[in-house]
Amino acid sequence: MSQPSPAANLPYRLPPRLFDARCRACWFTLAVLVLVIASFASLDLQWRQFLSLEAFRSMGRFLGEFFPPDTQPEFLRKVAVGTWETLAMSLLGTLLAAVLGLALALPASRQHEGHRARLRTATRFILNALRSIPELVWAALLLISAGLGPFAGTLALALHTAGVLGRLFAEAIENAPPGPGAALRAQGVGNGRVFLYATLPQVLPQLVSYTLYRWENNIRAAAVLGVVGAGGLGQLLSFHMGLFHMGKTATILGAMLLLVALVDALSYAARRWMTR
Repeated sequence: MSQPSPAANLPYRLPPRLFDARCRACWFTLAVLVLVIASFASLDLQWRQFLSLEAFRSMGRFLGEFFPPDTQPEFLRKVAVGTWETLAMSLLGTLLAAVLGLALALPASRQHEGHRARLRTATRFILNALRSIPELVWAALLLISAGLGPFAGTLALALHTAGVLGRLFAEAIENAPPGPGAALRAQGVGNGRVFLYATLPQVLPQLVSYTLYRWENNIRAAAVLGVVGAGGLGQLLSFHMGLFHMGKTATILGAMLLLVALVDALSYAARRWMTR
């Protein structure tokens, strides 16, 4: 005679209700849905005009003006220089941001239980201030002191990204497994060497991943910063699009797409290599 399966002895349970008054997540989801619906109701969204046949015709005529792209050798050389400036701005800005972000993340994090971290609140306020100001505003402010060109754009990217990376780095440091650091501190090792030999090796792959991801974002941001005169492809785009040189604009947009695709591929390959 076969024995009854253990599952047969378990009490029968009904599936949970879709909404439970005691479920905090349910109330939170309901509040978000109400806000989304209220946003649609408060905005004057002209869906009928946007989806009209005349709107599609106008968009088609506008897109048709981009063809054929300008492929004159002299102009392509300018685009190549702008592409290199955009790449250099994003790369150097991200590297500076990673260094500054790590320097600010150390006092902004509580590295072990019992660590006072007296500067944590003040440093986190600085990080919030750096990332709350958009790159375009930083660039507009720095153009006054640094002048037109990629230097102001590089500094703008570095300052904004330092606020983002600093916060991410601080969270990663605080969430690092405490075991190796506690073992070293029990042997009388100072906090500096504990960070270098215990905490940093554990969080380094995460820090590099965050940095690579922000590099991808900074490529796009560097292309936009040229609108305020910060050099690169964005400055070429702003100039030629303002003069309605649509063929030249199409060439610049194509260069932007290729550059973003290249950096995305490099960043993805680097993250895959680190996780092996």
